[in-house]
Amino acid sequence: MKKRILILYGGCSTEHGVSLESARAVLEHLDGRKYQPLPVQISQEGRWTFRGRPCTLRLDQGAAALLLLDGGGETLEFDAAFPILHGKNGEDGTVQGLLELAGVPVVGCGALSGALCMDKHRAHLLAALAGAAVPKGAVFARGASREALEAAVESLGYPLFVKPVRAGSSFGVTRVERPEHLAGAAEEAFRHDREILLEEAVPGFEVGCAVLGNPGETPLTVGAVDEIQLSGGFFDFDEKYTLKTSAIHCPARISPEKATEIQEAARTVYAALDCRVFARVDFFLTPEGRVVFNEVNTIPGFTAHSRYPAMMRAAGLDFPALLNRLLELGAGT
Repeated sequence: MKKRILILYGGCSTEHGVSLESARAVLEHLDGRKYQPLPVQISQEGRWTFRGRPCTLRLDQGAAALLLLDGGGETLEFDAAFPILHGKNGEDGTVQGLLELAGVPVVGCGALSGALCMDKHRAHLLAALAGAAVPKGAVFARGASREALEAAVESLGYPLFVKPVRAGSSFGVTRVERPEHLAGAAEEAFRHDREILLEEAVPGFEVGCAVLGNPGETPLTVGAVDEIQLSGGFFDFDEKYTLKTSAIHCPARISPEKATEIQEAARTVYAALDCRVFARVDFFLTPEGRVVFNEVNTIPGFTAHSRYPAMMRAAGLDFPALLNRLLELGAGT
């Protein structure tokens, strides 16, 4: 019998449109011989609909069913849920916690991993404990004085980045070159979260590595390492989805030995942050050859041309085969 897979997409975050594109690609390439999708769109206001019918998740432990809310009391059972929700209220462990509360198998990282990976500061602390190099930084809660921020800058130096501790796709992130821009950057970051991170600007360029598998249960598969080439600025939300002034090289233009080092670092961080099924681990590669951890995307873009599928394709796993493997890992098929 076909496995029924709940596909959750859309969501309340500012990455709603990207999620729609990712879900469209997944639904187009899903193996119809093995899986029957139950697509549930979450509106930007948080309403769930299944093919235009309002619905919600049944929270009975182990029920794994949708409850349709159009008056008939109909339920639709399923075998696993595949959240394709980018950013806050989806990638940050909130939806995964709801699914775990109901005992639903999740195709992807769970609630703990989602929360940790969305939290830049705490992700760096755990990655460092596992042996990864991380940028120098300082964390401040809302209400921190300008004097405290300026004191932190003395050890970090300019340029530096001011970031919300918890936000997706570089929202609220500012590269600060001069002291007079620090207060405005902090104010912008606090618009997105109650804590902000002042972080040194690591020289070099960004590289990423796709990881697939469940640590301790299955061998971890890594994709080809990719490279982000920037002509200026940093890889913000606009650049990630338009590539107006940047380019992505897959595989990265680095030595095989350095690519292997990055892949091993990605495996280490992936396991340290309790990732499961799939995630993309991003680093900086400095001119001296240091590999410095940046962040983990637990639900990276998932169109057929997105970075994660491209890295796996370069490693020999095409998009339909990749989807099959994800569902095998997450749904136990």
